[in-house]
Amino acid sequence: MSVIVLVLVGVLVLVVAGCVCVVWASRGGPRWVRGAAAVTLAVGQLVRKSGRSGGKSNSGFDSGSSLGSDSGSGSGSGD
Repeated sequence: MSVIVLVLVGVLVLVVAGCVCVVWASRGGPRWVRGAAAVTLAVGQLVRKSGRSGGKSNSGFDSGSSLGSDSGSGSGSGD
């Protein structure tokens, strides 16, 4: 079980480091940071596309999540 935790912590560290690289690259970081940011953004696109293509059953969930967003924006306009 500790191996699973170690793998998850490793993935979390990679995700956080990728996010840091994206922010740093947007502020004009070194060349290697821009490369790491490009890889991070490309992997993010692949993850998003793989999540969408596998889920015809997710369409019901998506409509439910949009209802939650609508109610959130309605409460924001009431302030």
